[in-house]
Amino acid sequence: MTAAHPQESQLQRRLQQDSIQIAGKTIFINPFLYWRRFDGNTDRWLREPGQLGEDQIKINRSRFYPEIDWALLDGEEASLKDAAVEMFLKSLELIGTFHPELTAGQLLEVERKMAVTKKRAFERWVEKAFRKRFNDETRDRKRIARERFWRTWKEWISLDATHQAVGPFIALVVLSGFTGWSIGVSNFSCPTFLMPTEQTGIR
Repeated sequence: MTAAHPQESQLQRRLQQDSIQIAGKTIFINPFLYWRRFDGNTDRWLREPGQLGEDQIKINRSRFYPEIDWALLDGEEASLKDAAVEMFLKSLELIGTFHPELTAGQLLEVERKMAVTKKRAFERWVEKAFRKRFNDETRDRKRIARERFWRTWKEWISLDATHQAVGPFIALVVLSGFTGWSIGVSNFSCPTFLMPTEQTGIR
C-alpha cells in the first residue's frame, strides 16, 4: 500500500500536467495521449518536424515564446524552438479536431496551460526527433556509399579492359607463387652436408 501510494500520486501529478478541466470535462493537452485515435498519417505528421510551413511557424513564435529575442538565437537553437512551436500548433489542431465542442475562449485556456506546462517537454521531444533523423540520415548515407562502392567495383570487374589487364597479372602472381614454392621445396629436400666428427675435433 505504501509503495503504491507514491506511484499513484506521481501518476496524478502527470495527469494534471497533461490535462485541463474545462466545463467538467478532462481535455488532454499532451497530444500523444490521443494516439489510439490516430491513423498512420496523423502519427507521422505529429512526430516528424518540418510538416508545417516556415511562415506559419514564424508568425506564431511570439505566441508561445514571448520572452525570447529570436535574433539572439543561434541556428541550432532557433531550429529547436521552431520545431517546438510546430508541436504547439499541431497539438492545438489535434485537440480542436477531437474536441470540436470547445469554444475559442476554452481553446485559449488550453493553449495557456500548454504553453506553461509543455514547453520543455516539447523541446525534449524535438531534440530526440532531430537526433533520430540525424542518425537515420547518417546510416542511409553510409549504406548508399557502400552500395555505390560495390556497384563501381562490379562494373570495373566486368569491363573487357579489366579482364585483359588482370589476366596477365593473376598469371604472373600464380607463376611467382609456384616458383617460390618449388624453390622452397627443393631447398628443404636437399640433405645437409656434415663433416665427419673425427675431422671436426681439435687436436
